[in-house]
Parts: sequence; structure tokens; C-alpha cells
Amino acid sequence: MLLDTSSLYFRAYFGVPDSVRAPDGTPVNAVRGLLDFIARLVAGRHPGSLVACMDFDWRPQWRVDLIPSYKAHRVAEEVDAGPDAEVIPDTLSPQVPVIDEVLDAIGIARVGAAGYEADDIIGTLTARAATPVDIVTGDRDLFQLIDDERGVRVLYPVKGVGNLDVYDGSALRAKYGVDGGGYADLALLRGDPSDGLPGVQGIGEKTAAKLLERYGDLAGIVAAAADPGSGITPAQRKRLAEARDYLAVAPKVVKVADDVALPQFDASLPTRPRDPQALVSLAERWGLGGSLERLLNVLAEREG
Repeated sequence: MLLDTSSLYFRAYFGVPDSVRAPDGTPVNAVRGLLDFIARLVAGRHPGSLVACMDFDWRPQWRVDLIPSYKAHRVAEEVDAGPDAEVIPDTLSPQVPVIDEVLDAIGIARVGAAGYEADDIIGTLTARAATPVDIVTGDRDLFQLIDDERGVRVLYPVKGVGNLDVYDGSALRAKYGVDGGGYADLALLRGDPSDGLPGVQGIGEKTAAKLLERYGDLAGIVAAAADPGSGITPAQRKRLAEARDYLAVAPKVVKVADDVALPQFDASLPTRPRDPQALVSLAERWGLGGSLERLLNVLAEREG
């Protein structure tokens, strides 16, 4: 089981009231919400191993160099926020280091790499996996990794972090008309305002899916657009030609990396905290209460 950690704690932040606070009044709703979510995942899904995949760089420069608008709207405009500060709620950002410390003290693997997003860590670990993989994320970009032959699914939270839609190949085809391998091409053609991807003007999700069904993949669509005898309409041909430069670089930006050099780590779930003393201090300092206890109880049950 691979967690898109920032996606999940962001959802926890908005799904758990900010009245959930530490003894000193600091909001800990994202921390406690994430711990509760992990407890439910472990109890309900029984993963053999689990990795909390981290954004060490949420807007890698190599992606920005290819598409300057990539996540540009998420960069704070205020000078005092710094040139590359992400616009996130100011009561969430202080909770992120707490999440890191708590997961480390419990002994849940946290894995990231400089210059890469959590998506790329997930892509790399999925490529390496010898057993079925459940990817837990609220980010549709990771639908591109769905692979029935290898047992790769996406568990997608639909409301906060309480309910999950399970996407395998058939569910993905039913909703988007493509398989996992085609989803990245669909996304880059359609565009994604949340990631600053312009897409191809005039080609929405349904049109993109029809083009992919007819021509196979992006390369097939581009070749068809250059072929006067193909069935591509004059309007689509014109729009694809105008987007030629974008289409040349977008695949590298949209497709998650699968070859990131990662540090050594132990993905096995602990049955006891790695650092009990640190965990007691964190629990008291941040008032983690029942959320931490529930997760520790679920982990301890695995020992039997």
C-alpha cells in the first residue's frame, strides 16, 4: 500500500473540524485525521506493507522548465512568502512536521527524493513491486498507474477520507473510456487547471477519449493530425497543430517517473512503535489521544 501522503493529509485537514486542537490550542485536525485514516486502511485492507510517499519537491524545476505554468497558480504571490512558497492554509503547514515526526516515531516508512513529487515515488515503487499494489490518493494523475495484469489499483477518497472508490481497469474505462496506460495522454490533452496544464484548446475529456480510442495513443493522434487522409476534423487538426510545442513536452511532465533513486527503507508495518518515548512526548504535546491509540491498537493486532 502506497500513500500519497500530502493528498491525504490535505483531505484530512478539510474533512476534520479545526476545533480538533492540541492542549495549547494549535489545530491538529490534519494530524489526527491522517492517523485515523491510516488506522482504517490497515484494519480494513490488511496491507502486507505500507509506505507514506512524500513530496520532497511539490513543483520540480525540471517540470517547470518544460511547462512554466506547471502548478504556477499555487505559488504565493506575496513577496514575504518567498518566490516558491505554496499557497496552503496557514493552519495546515505547521502540522506537516508533526505528521513527519509521528510517522517516524511509529515506524511507518516515509520515502521521498530531492527533486521529485510523491507521485514519482509512487510510480517508482509501483514499477518495482513484485506483488499487487493499492495506491491511496485523491490525485487523479495516479490513475495512469492502474494495471490489472499487475494488480495495481487506486483507492480514491470521495468524501473527506471516510469513503473510498476502488479504481481498477474496468472502473477506469467505465468512467473515462481509457485504460491506465492511456490516462496520462487523456489528461494532457484535456488539460488540468489544478496542475497548470493548458491542454489542447477545444479538446475536452470526451473528445480526448474518442481520439485515443480511434488512434491508440498520443503519438497516433499526432500522426493522424499530420495526415490529410485521416479522420481528424479540420478544427481538431488546427488545434493539435497549434499545440504542437506543448504536446512535445507534456508527456514528460504528466507521466510519473518510475526510475527515481530512493534511499533504503523498511516498508513492513510495525507492531510496536519504533520510538515509544518520542511517541509519548508527541502524543502529550499535540493531544493525539484516541487517533494515535486506534492506530497503535490496529498495528498491535497484526502481531497475533
